Amino acid sequence: MEPGEIFWRIPTIKKHEGLTSENKIHSKKQVMKVLWIIIAFVSGAFLPIQAGLNTRLGKSIESPVYASMISFIVGAFAVLLYIAFTKQHATWAGIKAAPAYVWIGGALGAFYVTAIILAFPRIGPALTFGLVVAGQMVIAVLLDHFNILVAQQHSINIWKILGIVLIIAGVVIIRKF
Repeated sequence: MEPGEIFWRIPTIKKHEGLTSENKIHSKKQVMKVLWIIIAFVSGAFLPIQAGLNTRLGKSIESPVYASMISFIVGAFAVLLYIAFTKQHATWAGIKAAPAYVWIGGALGAFYVTAIILAFPRIGPALTFGLVVAGQMVIAVLLDHFNILVAQQHSINIWKILGIVLIIAGVVIIRKF
């Protein structure tokens, strides 16, 4: 079960009457897409809040690195609760078959959280996350273009480049003012 499916199964949502099964599937896909857009936006909105909380924790315990570790422990516990609630499972065969490079994701997450805890109080939340978004967009467009770690290849075009330029311009404006 995907996280968004929980919302689709809420009994208060009425089924579409008189629609063909194909239209119902299309309608469900549209609802799920909107739900994932909302989830992505909200998760992005949580990042500066997480950074502020982790920074305060780092100051309280006098160690940004330990704050990062504690954040990961609390996060791991939250994911374990989610797994138990949604009855998710993984197979040992799948874990063993995963390519070695995929395990770098955890180290990248630790680097990100620790770097944000350290940058947040020094350059402020707006510049920190402006730079985070700019870096994410540059790498995301390159991954898309070169079909690296993505489900479907999307070529770079002038509109994507313009979008990145506008994001970087926004970061420059945030820095200046």
